[in-house]
Amino acid sequence: MSIDLSGKTAFITGASRGIGEAAARIMADYGANVVLAARSSGDIERIASEIGDKALAVTCDVARYSDFEAAIGKAVAHFGSLDILVNNAGVIDPIARIGESDPEAWGQVVDINFKGVYHGLRASIPLMQRGGGGVVINISSGAATGALEGWSHYCATKAGVLSLTRCAHKEYAAANIRVVGLSPGTVATDMQRTIKTSGVNPVSQLDWSQHIPAEWAGEAIAWLATDAGRPHDGDDFSLKTEEAKRAVGLIR
Repeated sequence: MSIDLSGKTAFITGASRGIGEAAARIMADYGANVVLAARSSGDIERIASEIGDKALAVTCDVARYSDFEAAIGKAVAHFGSLDILVNNAGVIDPIARIGESDPEAWGQVVDINFKGVYHGLRASIPLMQRGGGGVVINISSGAATGALEGWSHYCATKAGVLSLTRCAHKEYAAANIRVVGLSPGTVATDMQRTIKTSGVNPVSQLDWSQHIPAEWAGEAIAWLATDAGRPHDGDDFSLKTEEAKRAVGLIR
């Protein structure tokens, strides 16, 4: 399947590594202008320079609405529009059972994983409305609908993100703003190294070879940004099945 994102501008959070970096590189290859956002500038500036003139690096702490709003403003000032938002930034550390968890650290996960997605929606939707539409892709997880030991912060925030996806779809589908979630399954990123080290719950016992490459998630994000992804609007698209991988073009 041929994907063409020419003329589109995509803003990607958590773009310094893993799924975010892969999505930025892949979407640029498909013709999009890409804005790489992360809390620190070093890696995103390097990646943006490797991509070239179609890329811009902006620092942004998604847990702070003012940061998100300012970063979106820089993106629009540089490229002239905002067409695609990828709410990818997310953390799972520290993994702990509820009775042993640190309340401040638990709250920080909420600020990034859940409030960060709300901040992205709030900052981008008015711009997309003025521009005649757009696409928001929220990175979700099977944890949104399944409880896992030690992951109360992650499961709860991903469940919240799924609810935000559904609410935003209900409110803005008529304005041609598509909101869709991607549940990629387990992905070979630094997050899985953290999970492995924890030794908590069955996910930590998975072999590295069982995780999909970040590039597969990046391809799914690019695919969801096209009209092919429309049937999944307002819900999570799971990449775990062979049928889904085939639809995205990852397997024949």
